[in-house]
Amino acid sequence: MTNRTAVNKNDIMALYMEYLLNHGSKPKSVFSFTKLNNFKDSEFYRYFGSFKSLEISIYESFFENTLALLEKNKDYTKFNPRNKLLSFYYTFFEILSANRSYILVSLTNETLNLKDLNVLSGLKKHFKDYIQSLNIHILELKHKELDQIQEKSLTESAWIQLLFTLKFWLNDNSPSFEKTDIFIEKSVNATFDILDVTPLKSLVDLGKFLFKEKISSL
Repeated sequence: MTNRTAVNKNDIMALYMEYLLNHGSKPKSVFSFTKLNNFKDSEFYRYFGSFKSLEISIYESFFENTLALLEKNKDYTKFNPRNKLLSFYYTFFEILSANRSYILVSLTNETLNLKDLNVLSGLKKHFKDYIQSLNIHILELKHKELDQIQEKSLTESAWIQLLFTLKFWLNDNSPSFEKTDIFIEKSVNATFDILDVTPLKSLVDLGKFLFKEKISSL
């Protein structure tokens, strides 16, 4: 059988996602996967060292595609940090929803402790860098070490919030995942209200929503 004339990184990721959806598990080997899809295993190793690194790249691509879409919107650059983050969340979860079948197979094949999933390690780095780029205003403590700790705490808290939203989305059975959209709005607004030291109205609103949806059972 003649090998493909060309195969790139995106081609390989798409083929892997299709394989996982069709079979419900990883290929037995890189050799069998590349042979099935009619390209040389050397082409696979040109981009990925293993299936694990391929999976990490898939989640990184969801992030990269999100930013690419946001940057096409001229108004996005004018948004304040709160609206930029809201725009990121809505766009990111639209992309996740378009790939939901793959994600459900990909993540449930692991122990679903999202915080410890190695497959999300690349996404974590990109997202934390993104949070830093937003230049979110926090209270300056006028102490270098304390300010660094506070900045690290902000990015780590933002990552945990994203994981929490991802877990909510994975369990969301509402039409068009409308409950996830509500959760995003309330949780992001609550976070910024805390940072701005404004009244706790958004926190109370979020608490009522979580209680109603029985989020504690997730």
